[in-house]
Amino acid sequence: MSGEPLNPTDFASAVTAITSAFGDPTRRAIYLFAHEVDGGVTASAVAERFELHPNVARHHLDKLSAGGYLEVQVVRAEGRSAGRPSKHYRAVTPTISLDIAVRHDDILVSLLGKALSRLDPADAAELAEEVGTEYGRRMAAAMGDTGEGQRSFRAALHAVADALSAHGFAAHAEQDGDQLRIVSAHCPFGDSAIEHPVICAVDRGMVKGMLEALYGRTDPEIETSVALGADQCVTAVEA
Repeated sequence: MSGEPLNPTDFASAVTAITSAFGDPTRRAIYLFAHEVDGGVTASAVAERFELHPNVARHHLDKLSAGGYLEVQVVRAEGRSAGRPSKHYRAVTPTISLDIAVRHDDILVSLLGKALSRLDPADAAELAEEVGTEYGRRMAAAMGDTGEGQRSFRAALHAVADALSAHGFAAHAEQDGDQLRIVSAHCPFGDSAIEHPVICAVDRGMVKGMLEALYGRTDPEIETSVALGADQCVTAVEA
């Protein structure tokens, strides 16, 4: 018995997310290593195991956590009341399962669009961005970054793009002159965003919330969007 037809854009988005997380052979080995250790691994342990610079090890671990494959716990060494706690990266599930389906609830998204359409446009956009910002902060917290100034602006933006890809946006970060942008090739909100473009404010809020936690306050602006007829969504961000 066959399931639902495979949506090409959902498939492309899922492949982008998986490739971003597991396209590097070292990163795949690091994931398997973290999967074998019940209490999780630290960047220093990964660096020692794979003969990497600690910053490179941390980069690989952050890629995996941004994609939702590892979760981060801040742990203080036993018997020490002082000193900086360390981040432990552990597998989200005990079994390895790469679900290729990008899941989103069309009914709830449609309800959100219709509810927002009954508000004043400015109030609707403000509400949508607020919801997105709160969700973005939670996404950043899942990466283990809950305070401002954790990463450089560029590194934070790439982490945001990876997290968005894991949520179905097929996103990547790129530079355009002096400006950095997040480009999304797919909108998981589908036709609801086309019918109610105000939903795009949720996207802007997610970027804003994640960057606030990973880097600091920014003011993202949506330059183009699929909802308004463009081939892709582009969110410009300036530090």
